[in-house]
Amino acid sequence: METITYFTGLDLGQTTDYSALAVLEQTREPAHDDPGRMVKHYAVRHLQRFPLGTPYTAICTEIGELFAINPLIRTHLVVDQTGVGRPVVDLLAQARVQARIRAITITGGQQASLAADGMHVPKKELVNTLQVLLQTRRLQVAPALPEARTLVKELLDFKVKITESAHETFGNLREGTHDDLVLAIMLAAWQGEHARELWIHC
Repeated sequence: METITYFTGLDLGQTTDYSALAVLEQTREPAHDDPGRMVKHYAVRHLQRFPLGTPYTAICTEIGELFAINPLIRTHLVVDQTGVGRPVVDLLAQARVQARIRAITITGGQQASLAADGMHVPKKELVNTLQVLLQTRRLQVAPALPEARTLVKELLDFKVKITESAHETFGNLREGTHDDLVLAIMLAAWQGEHARELWIHC
């Protein structure tokens, strides 16, 4: 019987940025080059961009409703707390969202580490995870999915730039573009690839 697991990423926007949600369905299939080895595959099952200015309390309420029904009950919800900090993660906990809430702080470091407030994960690692899934065709997005066209545009705009000091920076380099859906997928995919590692349950 095929095992299906769900991972949801929540990118919290601020004044001029959207908040976005992405639900990935993870399945395991035999590797093409080694049928005895199982490989994780992902399908984007839900994409959502909240209107600019949506209060975090309203977002928490809507997410609570989403996780109150199967198949998402008690599955992983990965929240980017980098910009808005711990308060929104605490709001989700206070709302008693039926999810395994995981808090991530995106850093410029070289490797992921466990901290008192959750995981600190380099953006480079998030980007690399998504790149590998796309390159190996292990991430599928149905064209008919709401926001799918917006996601494709974000992916096309998302660039890797080498700065003068030889450090990589990631993100949309054109003014006025967004990467909220891409980040939401990165969060969910990273957790999907590292689900068995040690976490603090927020």
